[in-house]
Amino acid sequence: MKEIKITDIENIKIGNAENEKAGTGCTVIICESGAITGLDIRGGGPASRESELTKPFASAEVIHAVLLSGGSAFGLDAAGGVMKYLEERNIGFDVGVTKVPLVCASCIFDLRVGDYKIRPDAKMSYKACINAEKNNPQMGNFGAGVGATVGKILGLDYAMKSGLGFYALQIGNLKVGAIVSVNAFGDIFDYESGKMIAGLLNIDKKGFRNSEEELIKIAEDKNLSFDIEKNNSITNTTIGAIITNAKFTKSQMGKIASMSHNGFARTIKPVHTTLDGDSIYAMSVGNVKANLDAVGNIAAIVMGKAINSAIVNTKSAYGFKCYKDIKKYLL
Repeated sequence: MKEIKITDIENIKIGNAENEKAGTGCTVIICESGAITGLDIRGGGPASRESELTKPFASAEVIHAVLLSGGSAFGLDAAGGVMKYLEERNIGFDVGVTKVPLVCASCIFDLRVGDYKIRPDAKMSYKACINAEKNNPQMGNFGAGVGATVGKILGLDYAMKSGLGFYALQIGNLKVGAIVSVNAFGDIFDYESGKMIAGLLNIDKKGFRNSEEELIKIAEDKNLSFDIEKNNSITNTTIGAIITNAKFTKSQMGKIASMSHNGFARTIKPVHTTLDGDSIYAMSVGNVKANLDAVGNIAAIVMGKAINSAIVNTKSAYGFKCYKDIKKYLL
């Protein structure tokens, strides 16, 4: 088993585009030949487009791109730029007069980070597609990770900057990778050690408080006087995709998406809350024969490591501290 670049997985292209000043961006994963795709949504507040296509009983066998975007539900409009790019290149479902690209999209809530009036749009996602031709995406403060933050149970004042991460492994001919925009309500923990590496900051912002413990305090408040939504804690959702060259059916890819949520659970606490829209796509882009449970297990590993990669590769921005700012206090 060895670590590889996520772009070493054949038949995919990944590109980012962003408006750094506005604090938002998008990331596109293109599979021109089509990817057999499943989806598992665990959060209570997802923003998604064409998600029905990933269900086993949907007629479409493949999709041609997944867009991860900022902008909350407004960001779903950005998928139009991906469709334009693909149609211009004769990629999509053949309907005789043209080809209709099948594009799924999911969005994070980043409206309170920069300029809420500026959201990812068709122009931005088209640029992400152009950038995908280079197939050299960057992690951290790029693409769908530009406006990402974590640890928001007490609002944005004690939250930390997060970003975009990816991680991939190869075992023999099998390749499995993950890409994720980490915009969690909860705290982030190291996949290997279990130590907290990002999340809810303490008063002096030189260390951490624990979001799960804060939730317990809320449960102990018999008057329920603490209103999480009024405390600006709705700015969440972690979205990502598993990409593999293993050959599976749409139903099986749905199971892999489900198993990859274990990577969320191992690194994000709390996770899958009503204030998150946590969603993971799983895309099959090859023909390698592999065991379903084995790939699902690897998917959880690479997703957890991708989440950690998002944290350690992100720089401070918009007044939010990052991992590099506080790691000296964690020794």
